[in-house]
Amino acid sequence: MSHNINGKAAGKFAAVEQEFAKNFAERGEVGASVCVSVGGETVVDLWGGTADPATETPWERDTVSIVFSCTKAATALCAHILVDCGLLKLHAPVSEYWPEFAKNGKELTTVQMMLNHESAIPAQREPIRPGGFLDWDYMIQRMEDEEAFWEPGTRNGYHMVNFGWTVGELVRRVSGKSLGTFFRDEVASLLSAEFWIGIPDDFSQPIAPIIPFVPDPKMELSPFTKKLLTEPQSIQALSFLNNGGWTPNDPEAHKAEIGGAGGIANARGQVAMYEPLANGGSINGVTLVSAARLAEMGKVSTATQIDATLLAPTRFASGFMKSMDNRAYPGGDQMSAVLGEAAFGHVGAGGSIGFADPDHDLAFSYTMNKMGAGLLLNDRGQSLIDATYAALRA
Repeated sequence: MSHNINGKAAGKFAAVEQEFAKNFAERGEVGASVCVSVGGETVVDLWGGTADPATETPWERDTVSIVFSCTKAATALCAHILVDCGLLKLHAPVSEYWPEFAKNGKELTTVQMMLNHESAIPAQREPIRPGGFLDWDYMIQRMEDEEAFWEPGTRNGYHMVNFGWTVGELVRRVSGKSLGTFFRDEVASLLSAEFWIGIPDDFSQPIAPIIPFVPDPKMELSPFTKKLLTEPQSIQALSFLNNGGWTPNDPEAHKAEIGGAGGIANARGQVAMYEPLANGGSINGVTLVSAARLAEMGKVSTATQIDATLLAPTRFASGFMKSMDNRAYPGGDQMSAVLGEAAFGHVGAGGSIGFADPDHDLAFSYTMNKMGAGLLLNDRGQSLIDATYAALRA
């Protein structure tokens, strides 16, 4: 299978290209893209491999793929834009904007708790109806009706897909636009970013099918995976498996606005979104957020020793993941994403990631079609990040 790596890696960033090639040669990569911008200048823009092994279609410059939970950062950014405008208050009760949510133990939930994965509905107990994830109104009613799993604000538990509806509905209620439309109008279009939360009917770019991860029977299972496999009513199983049959390669799912897991992008598209956040809030005359809001966005807002969903230590800014180094724990290499201390962004299932690091004016993204082990990064994405930081230090 040809790797056909294309694009550029400038000067001292050649090591990123070497690791990208090594991902194909040694780490099982099938098709992928990586992009790095420093100070608004693109220093790495690479793509290669096979987008669809069934047809041997190569991964082209404009190939995109599902980026799973990387979408949460796009959803969070929409909320922060509204906070910056004074239309959404972080410490206000959600009931101020969405009264129907405030019931079944969720009455005291604040906007900040929703961004922190503390709003206490990481999953649904009752089965999602077939196709439910594709129906916004249905899922919003499910958010409203679900009983809190804990007292909101008292603990943190990753809202694996629900984050897109809890935070996304706030965006819709406050802005009057659907989440995908708001993101398109206020972020993607302004930055010419190849990133969509729900693609339009006339979408023509090639979408690489996701290739599921097949675990090695000898592989050490994380606590999350053990619970998922053995306790069907656990938060782990319900958050991951109770999805109404949603699959990432369903063309109808690509059109749905699934703000927690359904975004479609490539590395260049994600970097375009993060470039303003790496450079004071503005890039090329486009301001997404003020410098003051940006400074708050990158701060740790919640951290826990045992996340109620992921069953590992986690650190979040308001809607964004921070560096999480859990390599000292059993199976911790599958539960880590090691970034700069100022960096904030989000991983996606299987190992994709996008983030900004304002300390280095850095915007970084890696996307791929072959999922890897774990819930955060695997050795493919981490090797590219490590090479990028090494180049910045050189």
